[in-house]
Amino acid sequence: MGYKKLIRFAAIKEFPHVLEYPRDMPGKWAQFFKNEHPITLELACGKGEYTIGLGELYPQHNFIGVDIKGNRIWVGASKALNAKMSNVAFLRSHIELLPTYFNKGEVSEIWITFPDPQLQSSRAKKRLTHPRFLSLYREILTPDGILHLKTDSPDLYAFTLDVIQFFGLPLLESSDNIYASPQVSKELSIKTHYESLDIARSKKVHYIRFRLNERLSDEALTLSYKAHLENLIAREQSSIQ
Repeated sequence: MGYKKLIRFAAIKEFPHVLEYPRDMPGKWAQFFKNEHPITLELACGKGEYTIGLGELYPQHNFIGVDIKGNRIWVGASKALNAKMSNVAFLRSHIELLPTYFNKGEVSEIWITFPDPQLQSSRAKKRLTHPRFLSLYREILTPDGILHLKTDSPDLYAFTLDVIQFFGLPLLESSDNIYASPQVSKELSIKTHYESLDIARSKKVHYIRFRLNERLSDEALTLSYKAHLENLIAREQSSIQ
C-alpha cells in the first residue's frame, strides 16, 4: 500500500463523521446526526460526489456514503469536514452488511451511482441491483422508500429494468439518456468522477427510479428468477458465439 493511502487511512480514523464497521448503530442514527431528518444512502460512493452534492441541495436531510475503499472515502469526507457539513457522514463497510447498521425503515432513499456493472455473466449476482441486494435494501428502507440507479452502462440499465419487470416492482421513472432532456433535475446534474471518465463510451447516462415490494421475499419467485437469469445468460452467450 502506498504512503499516500496509508496517510488517508490513518486520517479517516480520526474523522468524527466516518464510521468503520461500527457496532450497535441500528436505531442510533438520529442520535448520531442529532436530528430526526430522513436518511439517504449512496452505495459504492467512491469519492462521495453524490453524498456531498445531495447534502448541499438538501440540508434538512442526512446523507451517508457507503464504500469499502477508505482511500476514496477520504476525498468526500475531507470536503464535508472542511465545509462543516453536519448532515453528511461516511460508512466504511461492505454493502452486504447494511442490515447490521440500520433498523428496518431507518433509511428513506438509496442512490446507486455509476457502480461497477459487473458485465461478465458469471458476476451477475454482484450487480448492486440484483435481487439479492434489493432484498437487503428492503430490510432497511421505509415501506415507501425509493431507489435510484444512475449509470452509463446500457447492460446494467437493461438488467435492472428486467429485474423490476420480473418482480413487478413499482417503476417511477426511467430514461436511457437523461441529458437528452431539455431540463435535467438538480439531483441528476450531480456528476461523479466515474461519470466524467465515460468508461462505457456510450455517451449516454441512464437513470431509473423505483420502489421495492414484498415479492422480493417470495422464495418460489426468487427461484424462478434464478432460472430466468440463467436463460438470459445462455442466450447472451450463444449470441456472442
